[in-house]
Amino acid sequence: MQFEVWAPQAGRVTLQCDGVTRALERDPERAGWWRGEADARDGSRYGFALDDGPVRPDPCSRRQPDGPDGLSAVVDHERYEWRARWRGRPLPGAVLYEMHVGTYTREGTLDAAAERLGHLAELGVTHVQLMPLCPFPGTHGWGYEGVSLWAVHEPYGGPEALKRFVDRAHELGLGVVLDVVHNHFGPSGNYLPLFGPYLTDRHHTPWGAAVNLDAPGSDEVRAFLIGSALAWLRDYRIDGLRLDAVHALVDTRALHFLEELSTAVDALAAEVDRPLFLVAETDLNDPRLITSRDKGGLGLHAQWNDDFHHALHTTLTGESQGYYADFARAPLAGLAKTLTGGYFHDGTYSSFRERHHGRPLDRTRVAGHRLLGYSQTHDQVGNRAQGDRLSSLVSPGLLACAATLTLTAPFTPMLFMGEEWAAGTPWQFFTDHTDPELADAVRRGRRREFAAHGWKEEDVPDPQDPATRDRSCLDWSEPERDPHARVLTWYRQLLALRHEQPDLTDPDLADTKVAYDEERRWIAFRRGDVLVAVNLAPEPAALSLGVPHARVLAAWEPVETPGADGVVHVPGESGVVLLQE
Repeated sequence: MQFEVWAPQAGRVTLQCDGVTRALERDPERAGWWRGEADARDGSRYGFALDDGPVRPDPCSRRQPDGPDGLSAVVDHERYEWRARWRGRPLPGAVLYEMHVGTYTREGTLDAAAERLGHLAELGVTHVQLMPLCPFPGTHGWGYEGVSLWAVHEPYGGPEALKRFVDRAHELGLGVVLDVVHNHFGPSGNYLPLFGPYLTDRHHTPWGAAVNLDAPGSDEVRAFLIGSALAWLRDYRIDGLRLDAVHALVDTRALHFLEELSTAVDALAAEVDRPLFLVAETDLNDPRLITSRDKGGLGLHAQWNDDFHHALHTTLTGESQGYYADFARAPLAGLAKTLTGGYFHDGTYSSFRERHHGRPLDRTRVAGHRLLGYSQTHDQVGNRAQGDRLSSLVSPGLLACAATLTLTAPFTPMLFMGEEWAAGTPWQFFTDHTDPELADAVRRGRRREFAAHGWKEEDVPDPQDPATRDRSCLDWSEPERDPHARVLTWYRQLLALRHEQPDLTDPDLADTKVAYDEERRWIAFRRGDVLVAVNLAPEPAALSLGVPHARVLAAWEPVETPGADGVVHVPGESGVVLLQE
């Protein structure tokens, strides 16, 4: 078997494979690369030593059976026999479901999660979006501190378990999206800087030195990241990738890394003859990210739209701290602006940032499905001090209003696991760092961060306490009883409508017409022949639809068919979806 590694600064590189050590030779055709052959098979343990130093795992390791610090293992992807005949599921018309494997079930494994995929198929979502799976220290964590970008966290089940999960999802008609982290590497078990200039001091991020995308040696670093991305899509038959915090990918080169990545993914999609897509998490409000390359954009297929979330959250809860301050002055106006224009900040002044932010999105060029809309995410729940979900902040009626707005909006909807039944369990920040100093630093940093916002230290859960993770696991007995069962039924109704009514997946952002009353707390909008009315106030509201005939498709509380005057009477804290006839 051929082994190779990029180590441009090494004077000598040796391979240790199944206990046998042999020297590698420089590759005469690729500067900085070393190569050699050794007897190996699926499962063989190996690593590289630089200049007679300790043996380290392969930067491109496909498996880390003993965690980030252990030896790598060979993975023969041809051994797995795929069951599902899968042609893919495109992003237009999709509904995503964000899942953390470690807390979706109490077992916290991919196989256990696969056993619960029938629930999602019945719910009506189309894609499961898995939070990061790369190896990280310990057993439990969010996954954003991974170091082996080609491998699967062993406590989740490793490579074979991911293939079984994807296979089962595809058998049920569900696509799979994977969250990948290119903007930083985890602090523990990270040996990449020993091999080459994977990081650069030219730029800095919240996690320290930036990933090297534009300094000397960046050609190989970019190829490393793109190779990893393509491996998930090709070897594991993943359908799309969510790119974490792309605003932290600092790249001054003329050909931006994201454009190079999107070009490679589109080429792979053509090769494998199934749709593949990239979804960016971004704080930039820059439509060029999701504009096609032939029109001067970077060619990503979609992005998270935090503006919609912030406007909706502020409308529901009245919270005004931090970045919610920009939306709190007139939350329904902000919600209406995002529903019709995509971004709230489109060049406007942001009081939170103390500067102008964003640029306008051209609704004639950007389809609505390129923006993901949501009322909850792992960030917006887990980065609260106590990980409290929306279900602990508002009534079931207001949760129904949030679902109505999210699942009928002109965006690609995304749910966060458990929200479909108003899960009563929190989702808190938890870690399992094996380095005591790092563990203590994370613990102190978390408490210090929230102390600045008025929280008592003892009220902030200890990330390292196993009970913090345990509290965050979904309780699968909840959907069987009210109020959870009623909320779940509402989500199923709305998702069924989204799939049945073509107007609800119409990509034309400009076709959405909105009316609202900030004081009386109602908002209504129209998408083709579908009309949506949401009353957030506790008292009933009489809303004029402007159409003489409409029938009720779904209502959280009973709603009578509007009369000839086109007025619909919506109970307090309730939503209704109607169809013009």
